[in-house]
Amino acid sequence: MLKGISSFGDQAIICDFGEEVNQGVNGEVIALFKILQNKISNNQIEGIKNCVPSYNKLVINFDLKITTSKSLISFINTLTGERSNFNQVGQKWNLPVCYDEEFGIDQLQISKQTGISVQEIIEMHQQTNFYIYMIGFMPGLPYMGDLDNKLHVPRLKTPRVEISKGSVIIAEQFCGIFPRNSPCGWSIIGKTPVVFFNQDSANKPSLLSPGDLVQFYSISKKDFENFDMKNF
Repeated sequence: MLKGISSFGDQAIICDFGEEVNQGVNGEVIALFKILQNKISNNQIEGIKNCVPSYNKLVINFDLKITTSKSLISFINTLTGERSNFNQVGQKWNLPVCYDEEFGIDQLQISKQTGISVQEIIEMHQQTNFYIYMIGFMPGLPYMGDLDNKLHVPRLKTPRVEISKGSVIIAEQFCGIFPRNSPCGWSIIGKTPVVFFNQDSANKPSLLSPGDLVQFYSISKKDFENFDMKNF
């Protein structure tokens, strides 16, 4: 349920859906996000520059020369019926991951922290149907839940200066995939050869979207090395 809408600086508003982090709340955020995307595409609303969904908030940036926060808030309040009837069905993805120890460098540490064998950790990871709450931190990076609570581990006390593109990472109830080399404080469980962000794609630069579902399957190191994105 939308708890309230308020100004977020002079050229943005924030739609607040509460503090809980679960699929129900996030589904409402994404419903409003996608309805607004559709309205913008069909020229039913002007002045919106960008919409940024998170776990339980939606930030809407607008052009102050074209519209105002008051106008946008009024418009969003007219969408209650559409939001109630919105059918949030995200795309389902099966993503390959190589769990070779060369890539899953934190598997043993995760095993020590959880008391679960490495093989069981890998199996549980593959059995989880992950839900993408949002894309954030960097372009194309999915924040996915909800990891089995038996695999919950804290963030690293000392983040790594850099981990490689494609690293599959976990922390607390979440799983993520790094679309590029970057610093990181999460534990690395494996690596995928899939490309998640293409800046040359004007229509859909990010492969994954909020509301999508992801399940992983294991591939060998050889299959990882021979993977061709064109056949994905």
